[in-house]
Amino acid sequence: MSRLKQAGLFNFKTDDKTAACLSVLVPYPVDKAYDYIVPEGIALSIGDYVTVPLGNRQIPGVVWGGAEGGVPAKKLKAVVFPHNLPPMPEVQRKFLDWVAHYTMSARGAVLKMSLSVPKALEEAKPVKAYKIASGANAEKVKGLSPQRRRVLEVMGDGHPRRSSEIAEAAGCGVAVIKSMESAGLIVAEEIRSAAPCRAPDPDLPGPMLSQAQREAVAAIDAYAAARSKGAVLIDGVTGAGKTEVYFESVARALHDGKQVLILLPEIALSNAFLDRFKARFGCAPALWHSHLSPGQRRRTWRGVAEGQTKVVVGARSALFLPFADLGLIIVDEEHDPAYKQEEGVIYHARDMAVVRAHLGKIPIILVSATPSLETMQNVWEGRYAHVHLPDRFGGARLPDVEMIDMRADKPERQHFISPTLNKAIEETLQNGEQALLFLNRRGYAPLTLCRSCGHRMDCPRCTAWLVEHKQSGRLHCHHCGFEAMQPKTCPECGAADSFAVCGPGVERILEEVKRTFPEARTMMLASDTADNNEKLGKMLSDIRDHKVDIIVGTQIIAKGHHFPGLTLVGVIDADLGLQGGELRAAERTYQLLHQVAGRAGREGKKGKVYLQSFMPEHRIMKALSSEGEREGRDDFLKVEALERKAAHMPPFARLAGIIVSGREEAQVIEVAKALGRTAPQGASKDRQSIQTFGPAPAPFARLRGRYRYRLLVRADKKVDLQKTLAAWIESVKTPSTVRVQIDIDPQSFL
Repeated sequence: MSRLKQAGLFNFKTDDKTAACLSVLVPYPVDKAYDYIVPEGIALSIGDYVTVPLGNRQIPGVVWGGAEGGVPAKKLKAVVFPHNLPPMPEVQRKFLDWVAHYTMSARGAVLKMSLSVPKALEEAKPVKAYKIASGANAEKVKGLSPQRRRVLEVMGDGHPRRSSEIAEAAGCGVAVIKSMESAGLIVAEEIRSAAPCRAPDPDLPGPMLSQAQREAVAAIDAYAAARSKGAVLIDGVTGAGKTEVYFESVARALHDGKQVLILLPEIALSNAFLDRFKARFGCAPALWHSHLSPGQRRRTWRGVAEGQTKVVVGARSALFLPFADLGLIIVDEEHDPAYKQEEGVIYHARDMAVVRAHLGKIPIILVSATPSLETMQNVWEGRYAHVHLPDRFGGARLPDVEMIDMRADKPERQHFISPTLNKAIEETLQNGEQALLFLNRRGYAPLTLCRSCGHRMDCPRCTAWLVEHKQSGRLHCHHCGFEAMQPKTCPECGAADSFAVCGPGVERILEEVKRTFPEARTMMLASDTADNNEKLGKMLSDIRDHKVDIIVGTQIIAKGHHFPGLTLVGVIDADLGLQGGELRAAERTYQLLHQVAGRAGREGKKGKVYLQSFMPEHRIMKALSSEGEREGRDDFLKVEALERKAAHMPPFARLAGIIVSGREEAQVIEVAKALGRTAPQGASKDRQSIQTFGPAPAPFARLRGRYRYRLLVRADKKVDLQKTLAAWIESVKTPSTVRVQIDIDPQSFL
């Protein structure tokens, strides 16, 4: 049987000739695959990568199935050529179809996330590489210099490598490689650009595991073998050694010849992680995030598709890479809101990762010290297995957490650090230890207003205040990137030199720290000061090497980092995340404060955490300062679950957000009202409930120049929400200048 018949393709008659036809999905916002003729002499199967004509362009696509029909055969165009790659696996195509249906996105738009590097479809130009000459290895050749011996040891696995790659791994110069070629110890050959992370060694010894870690590894192995529990949650306190536990699962997957995907919420977490991975497996993992160069993205994408790249560590978009043989998924910091994609195809990477693992019948491990309520509900209901690590690794003790009531322990005027926290910082410095002051607000001050008339400096394109940044000397919008010089006179009343700043950002806290502790070595760590991976790595290294005494930082420093000398953490405004009435405000505030508190006292010295709050009686503050960390957390989550259940909110119901946006406010309002008039309400035929709230202006009623209105749909979990929403949205005529976005399972309501 031909490959075409095996693929279920069809034959069409065109001009008295019979031609095979198939359908190709292209990475554009279209929901159907287009039919194309297969040229004579070309063999294609479902999943093959091809280039096809579309309009007057030639674009990449994937063979999605047999011909759809409906277009006269004589009007069909032919496939231009296939690409020399293994076909996209069936499980990947099923996953993309599932994501498109669930998120109510065009299938082509979802495919674009998988075909994110079109140039990777083309074979790269060959490059010069080296491998060990026959009979030359570090044990047999005598009289080797230490550098040459290290080179041969690095190349002992037989994989050809470029000279720069060998030199980096062996810690020598490229000249050593050239001299070894001249001496006949290594030989050159041409290869295509080498895929990263081709040969991690699962047999390298890792650190000695504690009894609790060994028990966790055994439990995870049992769950993975049974494959009856779905996801496994590794739930451990900060510093418990969760990473080393799941590294054992990585090693087992590599032993089986499988690929591994490790998702991290922010690439800032990867610096220390990469060192730990390299120490455990002998090579760095492949990285996948938005800051990679085009060449790095091409090599990684192709290495994944060909099955050569074995481990990928990446941000949420790495989930859509076309793995040839994926055998394990790990979602670290599974609770983190950064896993939610808010633009384009709107999805939650953690939830989609669980689906990808289910479709591929492979294990998935979720990891967190502060699991999300959704994940814990799945644990409580028995859908997810649960592995708990109750203690910090190596006998380190959890920090003491103390509340500072800012109503009683007031700072001086125009100061933001309480006397109690200042005293704790002074004692910490006297002991030769480090302190971290945390405030999740960039810039110098969040609000600038006129003392004369009260005018607030706001963004002309967003419903947001402009934030003063002293380092740049400008006012910035943190939502659209707009920036401007601060005017000399008020644009409203014309008063000169009348502007005052209100509230603190990290720059203002750093200024106060320098005045109070002039001899201390200070650092501000935020996305403004660590705007690339190299700079961030250097700053984190300086903290670890105790070249800094006091760090003032935002959430970039709150999780995943290990600083041996850091014993004091002070949170400047612990109430900050509780503002705004978000559904998950309490949960996220607890998670963030718990994570930043976990930076203190991670080695031998006891840590101390101070939370400055105007609401010390709030249940979050009580949970954080509870004597038993897990008991406080679990009590908090159980109360949160009871409140969500009473309000019929997730995880006990389903939500969908409808966002109507456009440049013309009148058009946006008209479409939003039309949707509101026809919105699904009440019980459906099978008595399942559905309610729609709105329309109403979004909290950010204008964002990047677009006016925004929102509707919120709440439904019982058994309601076919996608089907209901599709019928509703299609019934309302929407002008092309207005965009209607659907956010299934919204995490934010801004």
